[in-house]
Formats: sequence, C-alpha cells, structure tokens
Amino acid sequence: MKNGYKGTYKLKGTMALYFLINSLWAGGAERVVVRLAGKIRPSKIFLLEKSFIYKPKQEIVFLSNHKVNSSSILKTFSIPFYARKLNRFLNKNDTVISFMERANFVNVLSGHKHYKIVSIRTSLKARKRFHPYNFLAKKLYPRADKIITVSKVLEFEIREKLKIEKVKTIYNPIEVEEIRTKSKEKLEKYEIFKEYPYLINIGRLSKSKGQWYLLRIFKQLKKKYKDLKLVILGEGKLKDYLVELSQNLGLKTYVWDRNKLNESYDVYLLGFQENPYKFIKHSKTFVFTSLWEGLPNVLIESLAVGKTVISTDCRTGPREILAPRTDFLLETNKPQPEEFGILMPTFERKLLKANDPLTAQEKIWIDTLLNVLNNEKLLKEYELKAPGRAWDFHIDKISQQWFDVIKI
Repeated sequence: MKNGYKGTYKLKGTMALYFLINSLWAGGAERVVVRLAGKIRPSKIFLLEKSFIYKPKQEIVFLSNHKVNSSSILKTFSIPFYARKLNRFLNKNDTVISFMERANFVNVLSGHKHYKIVSIRTSLKARKRFHPYNFLAKKLYPRADKIITVSKVLEFEIREKLKIEKVKTIYNPIEVEEIRTKSKEKLEKYEIFKEYPYLINIGRLSKSKGQWYLLRIFKQLKKKYKDLKLVILGEGKLKDYLVELSQNLGLKTYVWDRNKLNESYDVYLLGFQENPYKFIKHSKTFVFTSLWEGLPNVLIESLAVGKTVISTDCRTGPREILAPRTDFLLETNKPQPEEFGILMPTFERKLLKANDPLTAQEKIWIDTLLNVLNNEKLLKEYELKAPGRAWDFHIDKISQQWFDVIKI
C-alpha cells in the first residue's frame, strides 16, 4: 500500500449515513458505490430501481419496482415519488450521499431535515441544451449541502455555469491490489485469446461510449494486422446496432448470447464480465472511444493492470488521468502522447453506417493505432509507468477524502 490510511473508519456527528443511487447494475458509478461502501460503511444503500448485479454487504432498500430497462420517461416523472418514499426512512441529522443525476435530484427533493451530498459524474455539456435535467440541475443543485464532482472540469463547470461554490473534486477510487490479483486469474473458456493479439474496450453499449467508431477503425486495422482481434465487454441499448454494423463491415462477429465461442471470429462481444481485468491483462492495448464521460474508472483500472491506454480526450476525465500535469480544460485535435497514455481527438456524436466515408478523426486514429501496434518499445514504456499512476486513485486515499467531507 503506497497511499492513504489503511484501516476501518467509524462515523461521528451523524445519526445515520446512507448511499443513494439509481441501481447497482453494471457500470462505473455502481462499482464506485460498492467500493466506497466497503470503506465508509453506510447503514443502507437505497436504489431507485429494483436492479442489481453488484452485491454490497449493506442492506439494499428499493424505492420502486422499476428496472434498468424501464422507460426513462417513466423514471424521470417518478422522481417526486422516489423522493417521498426516501423521506420516510430519514431522520434529522442523517446524511445521504447520492450518485448519478436522478438519484441526486431525489436526494435534494426528499426533504430539508437531512444533510444532502450529491455526486456529479457527467459533464453538463453532455446533454442537449433543452434537456429537462438541465432545468432540474439548475433548480436543485444549489439546495444540496455539498457537491462532489469526479473531475476538475466538472467542478469548473458547476462553479461557472451554475454559480455554486460548495463544490469539491474527489476522484473515483479503485482497489489496486484486488485488481492486480484478479488480472492474474485464468481466462478459462476464453484462453483462445492468448493466441492472438487483441484490442480491448469496456463499457456500456451506449452512445456515450462511441464503440461504432472503434468497429469502423478496427476494420481498417485488419487490412494490415490479419490476426488482430477486437474484444468488447459490456451490455446496452446499442447492442443490435453494433452487431449489425460489425457484420456489415464484413467482420465475423461473436455475440455472447447467440454464438458458439471459437477462434474464428474477428470481433468478440462478451457482454458483462464479473472480472474484466484478466481480459485487459492479455490485450495488446486498451482502446477508449467515449464521446463524453465523468471520470472513467476503466482507464484507471487498465493502468492498475499495467496496460497501455489510448483514449479520446473527451470531456471529462481522460486528460486528468493520463496527463495530470497539463491544463485540464484542454482538448486535443491530434494524437498527443502524454505521461501515462495517448490522448486522441474525440469523435462526433453521430451514428454511422458501414459504408459511410471515414471521418477525419477516424483516419487519425487508424494511422496512430497502426504505428502504436508496431512499436513494442512505446507499449512497454507505458506499461511500466501505468501502475504508478493507478496508486494515486487507491481506495484508502480516496475514502479519506470522503470522510473529510462528511465530517467524521
């Protein structure tokens, strides 16, 4: 252990501490909640939805029977209902820490008697201008007792756009030792991946992750690297679109719930994997094509495993992780090798077809990846540096910052 206090904490000065989040389904924010719960030990974890994959030790209380795939319109209109339900569980001087926007709105609306800490994890610029959440954020966030952002850019946005001063940045935590241990586990039925070089991407199959660009880029890489494969971990609404695009690109595509696994495929869509780290471990490089983020845990986790990271310089997070000595407001429009990884131009937020012409950004990515894949010296240099950066996000260091906020 290199950073932070390692031990058990006990809360003082509050009757009870609770966590609140939309669900504990597969996702970065959800993993953060479970990790922090192991250190901060809230009395309960409230979920707006009755959906979970991660299983914390704390009692889980569902505020509705809604599911992850329930209508987003229904869940938005249910915010006051969630708030009234939560209010019944709270007493004066209780503290509720909420994660993700709907949960944040519920936290603020659930009454005036408790201490409200909201965690903002996505750029305000990620939404369309007239999105209803923009109105709710402007009206409700000033009523929170404390706002925690996961990146300095987000803190800057809250201060500048919403004119709120009670803001502090606390980065997402990771359990470095556990990640490194799990990365050494056997691939089991996926041992065939050891026989081939492969790129890996991890994230929800959603618009924010930009994985359709990666498929189009990979198609071009295959022209030079015939044995190269692409592995994508995650589930989401764009699954069918991505499968169809991959097939239309002429890529033989494995889908976790449709095909029999063998080594003949070009692209492997593996769905949710409880241990993604062993897949990262054996990859050639981690490729991150997100169009927007908060602070992407998977980049930090890839560094912990000791992997070269190539990432969009999207708002927000990748620059603060990979280039911490640079101005966090910068965004590159060309390949930018940085201290702990390579930052790349961000793509447009437009779904594409297989026969659409390559974009300027795609061409830059193709040229860069062709060069990087052929540069073992560069890959090794980044692999050696990567774990040192990951220690800056160690769970003990980050949880202590949370305890400072909630006044233990």
